[in-house]
Amino acid sequence: MTPKLQAIYRIRTTADQIKDRALAIAVEQSIEMPVAAVDDACVLRDIVGQVEGITDRGDGTFDAIIALNVETTGFEAGQLLNILFGNTSIHDDVTLAGVVIPTILSSRFSGPRHGPEGLRARVRATSRALTCSALKPQGLAVEQLADLAHRLALGGLDYIKDDHGLADQARAPFEARVKAISCAIDKAASSTGKATHYLPSLSGNLDALRHQVRVARDHGLDTVLIAPMIVGLASFQALVAGNEDMAFIAHPAMAGAARIAPAVLLGQLFRMIGADGIIYPNVGGRFGYSTETCKEIAAAALAPCPGIKSSLPVPAGGMKLERIPEILGTYGTNAMLLIGGDLLAARTQITAQANAFQCAVETFPYR
Repeated sequence: MTPKLQAIYRIRTTADQIKDRALAIAVEQSIEMPVAAVDDACVLRDIVGQVEGITDRGDGTFDAIIALNVETTGFEAGQLLNILFGNTSIHDDVTLAGVVIPTILSSRFSGPRHGPEGLRARVRATSRALTCSALKPQGLAVEQLADLAHRLALGGLDYIKDDHGLADQARAPFEARVKAISCAIDKAASSTGKATHYLPSLSGNLDALRHQVRVARDHGLDTVLIAPMIVGLASFQALVAGNEDMAFIAHPAMAGAARIAPAVLLGQLFRMIGADGIIYPNVGGRFGYSTETCKEIAAAALAPCPGIKSSLPVPAGGMKLERIPEILGTYGTNAMLLIGGDLLAARTQITAQANAFQCAVETFPYR
């Protein structure tokens, strides 16, 4: 028998209603019609979702485990998300809390092409965490962004990424931006001897995304930033499949609108589709993720999975230099620390602050 895809739904309801709610979700996420109206024995036996267990969490919510047919995903990222949570996401009393993905499904996805080791190799760092900062705000002209990138790169950072709000906009068009910033970073790197890498932010439809990857490659770049929930999981999957030389760092924009547990969406699904690194809001920053949630995301990104490389956790979202020891104490070498605003706030001292950031990460006493 073919293993099933298991989805765990957290449902806010009462004890006398939970069985019917779970059964309704099983049908909704599989055939989306009354079971009594189905005549085909194969559909009834193999396709209709099955409730495999219900657990009372004791806080007015229940976890229902529902088995879904793997083949109904079409082994495609968009349809996988549809089967897991398409219509049911419209019910505001349900969250997709967990997913158990059988090897027969995960093996049909590429996973990260490069993973943590590939990202480390790019910047010649083998036994420490990595560093990253961001170019912002959107609205700056190309020359201003390039100057900012140059000053950050002089500090010796590993990676410098576009802010995800930078797209193909009039004040900083993609091609002009990539050309100017890559040149500015290369100039700084020739001075510092550091292998600083620039991550341009991809945006637009699939044709535009493919063109932007070609532009990045033409300028000697091998790593890019992408927001899978903005461009679409299927487009992300297609880009990874068609660009094996490129590493992709996934941004979490719009991920919070899906009512999917962050460890599932960011740690499992983004990874399975091909994210080499996964940005997420770390505890204590601008967003409300807890310590437990952040650890769950990192664990999902790094957990052993047959045939699938790990993704590198990238804790971000209002991180400050003073928190570097705390963050590294949590993640150790298995992280890329992303600090943006705290460096940019240094204004004329950006290079010195970037260097302090880099030195703090390089000299941390990893265990």
